[in-house]
Amino acid sequence: MRIYVASSWRNIHQPGIVTMLKRHGHSVYDFRNPEPGNTGFQWSAIDKNWQHWTPKQYKTALTHEVAQEGFDLDINALAECGACLLVAPCGRSSHLELGFAVGSGKRTAIYIPQPQEPELMYKMAGRILLNEGELDHWVKDLPS
Repeated sequence: MRIYVASSWRNIHQPGIVTMLKRHGHSVYDFRNPEPGNTGFQWSAIDKNWQHWTPKQYKTALTHEVAQEGFDLDINALAECGACLLVAPCGRSSHLELGFAVGSGKRTAIYIPQPQEPELMYKMAGRILLNEGELDHWVKDLPS
């Protein structure tokens, strides 16, 4: 099964989760390496000063060719996956991705390996996984 891993560039758990899923024989969409030779979308590829944009500059940047290419890779992989795993902590994009997967009827889970602020809407996810054992069990229950 193809698994979409939704997380953050700052999440220290994400690379290990991707490796573990592949070790279990699953195809994994990794936003950090979405395809051979591609190290993922970065706002800095559009503008090194991206952290100081105005809302108008941000809106304009969403139409930039680089942003569109990054979005297309992510949304197509999300549409084609059979399951989505959100690895916390993470940000807004990851939560939108999980919401898309929930709304599309895909298998979903949220892995929370460390304390974080509670989120009521996590009730939407198919499973809440709190440790490596629960994550391993969820992965083993997925079709190959």
